[in-house]
Amino acid sequence: MAESFPMIGGNGTYSYTKNSQYQKQASDIAKEMIKEAVIEKLDRKTIFSGTSTAFRIVDFGCSVGPNTFFTVQNLIEAVQTKFSSIIFQGLENPPTTTKTLELEFQVFFNDHTTNDFNTLFASLPPPADRRYHAAAAPGSFHGRLFPRASIQLAHSSYALQWLSKVPEGLTDRKSTAWNGAMVHYTDSSEQVLNAYAGQYEKDMGAFLSARAEEIVSGGLVVLILPGIPDGVSHSEIPANVFYTFLGSSLLDLVNEGIVDKAEVDAFNLPIYTPSDSELRKLIEKNGSFSIERLEVTIPKSQAKIDSSHVHRLIMHFRAALGGIFTKHFGNDVVDKMFDKTLAKSEEISKTLNTIYPLLTHFFVVLKRN
Repeated sequence: MAESFPMIGGNGTYSYTKNSQYQKQASDIAKEMIKEAVIEKLDRKTIFSGTSTAFRIVDFGCSVGPNTFFTVQNLIEAVQTKFSSIIFQGLENPPTTTKTLELEFQVFFNDHTTNDFNTLFASLPPPADRRYHAAAAPGSFHGRLFPRASIQLAHSSYALQWLSKVPEGLTDRKSTAWNGAMVHYTDSSEQVLNAYAGQYEKDMGAFLSARAEEIVSGGLVVLILPGIPDGVSHSEIPANVFYTFLGSSLLDLVNEGIVDKAEVDAFNLPIYTPSDSELRKLIEKNGSFSIERLEVTIPKSQAKIDSSHVHRLIMHFRAALGGIFTKHFGNDVVDKMFDKTLAKSEEISKTLNTIYPLLTHFFVVLKRN
């Protein structure tokens, strides 16, 4: 069973709701790309059967909003543009009452069962401004969640970097993949990196196999996820830099006698960032989807990152990672860990200004065969 690693819920200072601007920026960058992909690649002739005009969309890893609502609105607008005033030529059993397609949208918001769905649905756009029927779909996206061939369009943004569990061997002193005193694979041994890559291969394979069952032929899967261009070191990715600094802050607490080193040895972040060649091979191995687009999206320009920018980034990472750290170390330790990381803002900013740009990610469009 997949483990659950929810974002911090509610509307508090450290909540995902108030600290997810970077995911929003990534979605904004991809907005026109998504619209273009839906209009050009979504297969109209295989989407509908009989007289049904229900169109089902899923956002996998929706968290607690508000980004998922912006994304859904963007997807719906793209589909409506695609099918506006469509004539049912070439379709079997065309509707007899009208030649104009009026779609009814059903949107499923998916995340782990421990996700704060109460906050999510409390912040839904009002019915007058919402052009869809909303439903929750709790559960791990590494397995089946919907009936066979029932979904026309699936989306996931900044969720597929999460593994279903911590790779095996990382906390075993007898294992070649033991990752003592480290919280991630960045700057760790090749064996540790391979353990993460192996787990990602299993999880991405499971995700694709589940979606292959659920997506109708001609339907699309649109993915936005952190990625590493081939030839770039894992230590040059901004998120990985933060994981390293968080780990160093924990070791500071070990040296101060606040945290037992064994607790750090027993903790690893279940997050992996693939290269473009890794991702392409996994999709091709699955064999159920054609790759319509798989490209690295790099911001055209980026202002110099200063300490105040780092402060905002740390709040973002706390919203995303605070839950999993707190579950293992407790609130008091997590407060101290992030305080110590904030104190390293100048050092972090210097490092970030010498590596790959923030918001570098993969934009992927897959079409069900």
